This record gives sequence, structure tokens and C-alpha cells, in this order.
Amino acid sequence: MLHLKLLLSISFIIACCVGGYARAQIPDGTFFIVQKANQYLAADLLLKAKIHDSKGNIFGDVEDLILNENNQVEGVIIGIGGFLGVGEKRIGVQYKALQFTNKNGKTVLSLPLATKELLQTIPEYQRAKPPKSFLESVTERAKELSSKTAESTKDAYDKMKTAVQSGTAYEQAKEAAANVFK
Repeated sequence: MLHLKLLLSISFIIACCVGGYARAQIPDGTFFIVQKANQYLAADLLLKAKIHDSKGNIFGDVEDLILNENNQVEGVIIGIGGFLGVGEKRIGVQYKALQFTNKNGKTVLSLPLATKELLQTIPEYQRAKPPKSFLESVTERAKELSSKTAESTKDAYDKMKTAVQSGTAYEQAKEAAANVFK
């Protein structure tokens, strides 16, 4: 029980030392903190959205965005046909061809020119570059996580090292431990 109290006391002191350092100033014009009324997130409105034809029938869903060299949205990739992704055809549609309407407080996406015959006729979208393989995606993600962990760990280590070398962390822990044993 005494070991637990000592460990908790030391952990508290360390947390206080690490958390007490100043944070970086956030530069203006770089980050979004709050979503504005005239902004929307692609994941909320576009990605995975069901696409309707002119009669209101759902014929596909948005699977990806097509960006130009300036990283502006030019179009969407819509998956049509198939069942649970098997046998599905992916077609490219220009963004300006989509129609956004509000029905009962919900945004509905439609492609008014879509007919069953037209959708069967349209060839599948051809990528210029092949998609990343599963292994490439996993390797990228592992490097990202490793880098983030190394940065955050090094920062915490450096702060604790400074506190320990200055003697303040040790003295505070010793004081806290003495109070526990009284």
C-alpha cells in the first residue's frame, strides 16, 4: 500500500512538472478551430453520400473525390451497381453536374441526367496512377505513428530531464512521499 501511495505521489509530481511548461503560440490564418456556418466537411456531405437519379431513386454512392492540380474538387467517384462492393463499377462525375437540394432538413445529392441506360453505357473511371497497396498504406501509417510517438516522448523526456537535473522534481517527490508516510 505504501508503494502505491509513493508511486501515485511521484506520478502526480511528474505530471505537474511536465504540464507546467508554456504552449506554443497558435499562428493566425493557419488552423481551423471552429466550423463556420458556410463550411461543410466532405465526410458529412459528400463521402458515402447516396446519389439519386431524377426520379429520386438511389443508384450509387460517392466513394472518392477528384482533385485538380490546385487541390480543388473537380468531381466525384460514384460506385454503381454490384452488391456490397462486389461487381461494382466506379464512374467519374464532374462536380458541377451534381445537384444539391434540401429535403426535410437533409441534403440530398442527385445526378439529374442519370438514367439506367446512361449508367450502363458510361465506362469505368480509369486512374492515371494505381492505388496504394495495402502494404504501402500500412507502412505509411506505421511511420506516421512512430514519428508522432517519438516526438511526444522526446518532448516529455526532455521536460522531465530538466526538472530532475534542477532537483525540483526530486525534492517535490521526496516531500510528497514524506507526507504520505506521516
